[in-house]
Amino acid sequence: MAELEVHTHHGGHGENPLIIPVSLTMSILAVLVAVATLFGHRAHTEELLLQAQATDQWAYYQAKNIRLHEMQSMVDLLNVITTQDREKTELLREKYQKEVQRYGNDKDSISEKAKEQEHERDLLRAKADRFDAGEGILEIALVICSLTLLTDKKFFWYAAMLIGAAGIVASLGGFLQH
Repeated sequence: MAELEVHTHHGGHGENPLIIPVSLTMSILAVLVAVATLFGHRAHTEELLLQAQATDQWAYYQAKNIRLHEMQSMVDLLNVITTQDREKTELLREKYQKEVQRYGNDKDSISEKAKEQEHERDLLRAKADRFDAGEGILEIALVICSLTLLTDKKFFWYAAMLIGAAGIVASLGGFLQH
């Protein structure tokens, strides 16, 4: 029987009534840290993908812009040179002028798409920042909560729950960011 009695008091459960509720609080905080971390990493990954897509769009924009200038140069050249076949020259000039207009229109839509992607990227960055803030605050709450077990002071447990609530609010801000 003496062994059983020693065994029931092993780990200090009988000495400190805070162990179970504080341990449960710490477990919940640890899960919340993991969730905030997961959503933060996903938001950062999406942000990087959108940045790459926007960069690709701007490269495409530059390619169209180069082609536009090439076509404009051809139109300008055909306007100033004299040729033996004026009719054929005029047809070529019109062809290149149409290309100038087409490239100009393409360039504008490509620019708009790149700007939209940059805007989405900025929103994802803000979302990720909120998840990161929530993660950091929840980690602080977890550490403060653990101080309860070291000091037997309920103040740390209450402070950890309050800070944890702030971390939850900060993380939820990531979901509300639009």
